Amino acid sequence: MSRSHKIFIGFALALLLTTLFFGMIASFAFLYPEVYNKYLPFYQLRPMHVSAALFWIITGATAGILHFKKDVFQAKETTSEKVFIYLWIATVVSIFIFYAFKKFGGREYWEFPPFLGIPILIAWLSLMFGYFQAWTKRTKNPPLYVWQWSTGIVFFLITFLEQNLYQIPWFRQSFLTEITIQWKSNGAMVGAWNQMIYGTALFIMTRILGDESVAISKRAFAFYFIGLTNLMLNWGHHIYNLPATSFIRHTAYAVSMTEWIIFIAICMDFRSKLSEARKFKHLIAHRFMMYAEFWVYLNLFLALLMSIPAINRYTHGTHITVAHAMGATIGINTMILLGSLGYILKVDELHESNRKMILKGLSIAKISLLVFWLALVVAGLLKGYRDVALGMTNFQEMMQPVITSLKVFSFAGISLFAGIAIICWNYFIALKKYHTPPQNILIDSAALKLVKKQKLEQVIEQI
Repeated sequence: MSRSHKIFIGFALALLLTTLFFGMIASFAFLYPEVYNKYLPFYQLRPMHVSAALFWIITGATAGILHFKKDVFQAKETTSEKVFIYLWIATVVSIFIFYAFKKFGGREYWEFPPFLGIPILIAWLSLMFGYFQAWTKRTKNPPLYVWQWSTGIVFFLITFLEQNLYQIPWFRQSFLTEITIQWKSNGAMVGAWNQMIYGTALFIMTRILGDESVAISKRAFAFYFIGLTNLMLNWGHHIYNLPATSFIRHTAYAVSMTEWIIFIAICMDFRSKLSEARKFKHLIAHRFMMYAEFWVYLNLFLALLMSIPAINRYTHGTHITVAHAMGATIGINTMILLGSLGYILKVDELHESNRKMILKGLSIAKISLLVFWLALVVAGLLKGYRDVALGMTNFQEMMQPVITSLKVFSFAGISLFAGIAIICWNYFIALKKYHTPPQNILIDSAALKLVKKQKLEQVIEQI
């Protein structure tokens, strides 16, 4: 692993901690504005939290791709990849400096001054150039994860450009046109980074198994095309509140369910082929992947309920929507990315005390996230019922029982931050200790035993 790549992985972990820290502080700023408004108001903390989360997911996903592509394409790090790494880091740091001075702009999820989109675009084009330069060295029939990475990288560029169309005056002439494009592009961008993340998850599964069959079967590629359809169409439910036919919303909800079904099917195939020996060899990466699968089931169940019009009438725009987003962002994407980074950093080779701390941190995070998620669901149900069913118009009166649930949510956020911080601390230790052994002296255990046996026989003969 190169020095620049180690810096990039460290930056990804720092972004994860930043995401959780700002989210934790923002929740208390919302509950106690009289305390926080003077120094860190909610309107400042929210974009800091959202942008940190967005950049954590993209940085974590690309960190995995940059590392694993060396194995897949047998390609070395290129200058364009270094340009991407350092320009990306510099731009993200600049964004938070602007936020610190309350300098905003842009649109939802990208609330920094619009000119900072230029270095982001240049950085991404540099990543694409380096990736597709290596991609030309692919095998004749590359496995599914190669197509997922490639699709995610290309569609991220498309959705990013689409998201910035508002900078052209014509798109700002109609409020509905602009907001439709914004919500549509942001929804499709989720599909783009999901392709990158699920591709990484599939790659790790094949390496743990020592078997490429889960990534080259006809069934796997059938799922890929379902995922591609999902990327192109699942944004429809993001524009629910805008004038649109019900057909668009219902199609989007139906399609969006299939993406997680794909991941569940791949996980089940992986689990059926996994031997105990291989599972324990990569215990930590395996734990994160299987926990992500649990959250896929849980979030899929919630999404199915939300897709029912009679229920959606009560839940849309409430904290249940936030619970759905948090379940996907933390429960699925973050867990897969932590599994990916743990696999890269070989955390299973750390000292036993460090491994135990990582698993302890995961246990704390698991329990906290479930409480965190359930508190949001309860808050959403209470708000939706009191707003729609009881028809309350006094916002403070309507929110009284909701605030209690949000307090539980905020305190669960503290323990969630603590659990993830324990994991990240030990990942930083693994990053510091990480070294790449010279390829010439790589000897497996069986070969080493054979060498020792031959030397012993030579000694006996001399005696």
